[in-house]
Amino acid sequence: MDHYIVFVDTMDNIMYQTSWNLKQLLDSENDELISKQLKDLRKATNAFISKWEGSTEYLTNPEVLYKALIDFENWQNNYGENNVGYYFSLKSALDETDSNVKAKINQITDFETKISNDMQFFTMRIAKISKEVQKTFLESKLLSPYKHFLESLFVEAKYLLSEPEEKILNLKSQTSHSNWVKMTSEFLSKEEAIVLDEKTKKKIKKNISEISSQMNSVNKDVRKDSAKAFNKIQSKYAEIAEHEFNSILQDKKINDELRKIDRPDLARHISDDISSEVVDVMIKSVSDNFQISKDYYKLKAKLFSQKKLEYYERNVPYGEFQKEYTFENSVELVKTTFNNLDTEFSEIFNKFLEDGNIDVFPNKGKHSGAFCIHGTINQPTFVLLNHDNKLQDVLTLAHELGHGINNELIKKSQNGLNFGTPLSTAEVASTFMEDFVTDELLKSCDDGTKLSLMMMKLNDDVSTIFRQVACYKFEQELHLQFRKDGYLPKEKIGEIFSKHMKSYMGSYVKKMKGSENWWVYWSHIRSFFYVYSYASGLLISKSLQNQVKSDNSYISKVKIFMSAGTSKSPQDIFMDLGIDISKKDFWQKGIEEIQDLLLETEMLARKLKKI
Repeated sequence: MDHYIVFVDTMDNIMYQTSWNLKQLLDSENDELISKQLKDLRKATNAFISKWEGSTEYLTNPEVLYKALIDFENWQNNYGENNVGYYFSLKSALDETDSNVKAKINQITDFETKISNDMQFFTMRIAKISKEVQKTFLESKLLSPYKHFLESLFVEAKYLLSEPEEKILNLKSQTSHSNWVKMTSEFLSKEEAIVLDEKTKKKIKKNISEISSQMNSVNKDVRKDSAKAFNKIQSKYAEIAEHEFNSILQDKKINDELRKIDRPDLARHISDDISSEVVDVMIKSVSDNFQISKDYYKLKAKLFSQKKLEYYERNVPYGEFQKEYTFENSVELVKTTFNNLDTEFSEIFNKFLEDGNIDVFPNKGKHSGAFCIHGTINQPTFVLLNHDNKLQDVLTLAHELGHGINNELIKKSQNGLNFGTPLSTAEVASTFMEDFVTDELLKSCDDGTKLSLMMMKLNDDVSTIFRQVACYKFEQELHLQFRKDGYLPKEKIGEIFSKHMKSYMGSYVKKMKGSENWWVYWSHIRSFFYVYSYASGLLISKSLQNQVKSDNSYISKVKIFMSAGTSKSPQDIFMDLGIDISKKDFWQKGIEEIQDLLLETEMLARKLKKI
C-alpha cells in the first residue's frame, strides 16, 4: 500500500509518498507485460546487431562511427538497464526474503548476461582499432560528444581478450565470484541470536543486522552482549568464508594473468577512470596521517572514562541527542540547506518526494541501511532509507539525496554514454550535501550537543577516510600474499586484517578475541579495492566545501563537476576547476581539516570539563 504525508513548510505545500512508486518502471507484474518488455529488449538488440555486427566501416570512418554511436546510445538509453530487471531488483530491496522475486532476478540476470555478451562486439572492436585511427577519431569534432567514452575504450583495449574469451569470462563470473559471495552473505543474513534488547532490556531473538546495530548502543551491557553474539557468528562462518575468499582471490588472479594486469588493484583503477598514481598518492597521504585517527580514539576513550575502547565500541556515539527528527523535520532541514546552496538542489529534492522516488521507513525484510540507485539516463533514480527519527537519519537523507542530485544534474547536461559517475568521485556529491547539513545542525546546538555532534562527525570522517584506507592496504597485502602462497587459511587472513586495523586505530582500541574474523562480514572487500573511493570522495568533497564557504558563487563550479558525468576523467574535470588531485598537497588539505576539527573538539571537551 502506498503511504502519503502532507507536509507544509514555509517554502512549499506539497504532497508526497513515503514509499516507492515502482509503476514508473512497470505498471504491473503481469507475465504477458514482463514477457513483452523482454522481447522488446531482445528485438532492439537484434536490430542493432543486424545493422552493425557485419559492418567494418564504423571502425575507420568518423561519420559512420558517429551514426553507430548514436544508435548505440539510443539502445543504451532505452534498453541498457531494462525496466523489468530494475523493477525486480528494487522489489527485492523492499523484501529480501521474497523467494519469488529472487527467482525472477536470477532469470532476468541470465537473460541480461546473454544480451550483454551479444552486444559487447561493438565496444570491443572499437577499442582494438589501430593507434593511428584512434588519433583520427579523438581529433574529430563530429565525435567530440563521445570523446572520453572512446578514450576509455582505448585505455581498456590493452587488457581485453578476444570476443569469445570475454564472453567466457562474463559467463563464468557468476559461478566463480558472485555465487560464492552470495553464499556467505546469505548464510550470515539468516543468522539469529538471543541477545539483550536495547529498548526492553530483556533477552530476545534478533537477526545479525539488528545485532550489529546494537553494538553501537549507548548501553554498555547491550553492546557487550551483542558483540559476543556477533563474534560467535563470525567465528562460525570463518571457515566457509576462507574457502569463499580463496576461490574469488584465485578467480581474480586468473583474470589478471589472462589480461596481463600487473597489479591487483589496476583493474579497479581502469574501471574507475583514475590513474594508479593518483590513488597511490591519496593512500600514502592518508596512511602517513594515521596519528589523527589514533588521537581520535584516544579522545573518545577519555570521554568514555575508559583506559581503552573495546574493539566493538569504535562507533558508539558520544552523548545523547534528545531531539527526535521525524521525516517531516528531516525534509525541512535538508531542504533548507539545499535551498541555501542552490535552489535547483531543493527543486530536485521536491520532485523526488512528489514522484515517489524515496522509500522512507523500515519494514520487515527490507534491506538495511540506505542507498541511492539509478539505471539509464531515461529511468528514474530511487533512494532507499530506513528512517527511524534519529539524528543520523537526517544526515543519511542528505547523503543519499546528494547522489540523487548528482544523477539528475548529469541527466540535464550529458548524453547517455556519459551518464554515470566514476567510483573514484561517486561519494563527492553525497558527502558534500551531508557535511553542509551537519554544519546547519551545529548552528543551533548548545555546547553539550555540539560536542556530541562534532564527535559524530569525526567518527564518520575517521571511518570513511582512515578506516577505508587501512582496509585498502589490507586488500593489497591480502592479494599479494595469496599470489605468493597460493592459499590463505582463515588465521592468516585474520592476522593480516588485524595488523591493518591496528595501524589506523592505535593502542587506545583493544584487540578483542574474535575481532580477527571481522573481515568475514565486510561485503565491500568482495568488490575488490572498492573502498578507496570513500576516502577519495570525502577528501575531494572537503576541498569543494571549503571553496564554497570562502565564496558562495563557487557553487556554480561545484555544479559543473556534478554535471560532468563521465564526459572527462575525474582528474581532468577537477583540473578544469583549478584542482590537481595528483598532488599530495591537495589530499593533505582535506586531512588537515579533520585534524583541525579534532583539535577544536578537544578544546570544547576541556572547556566542558569532560576530559
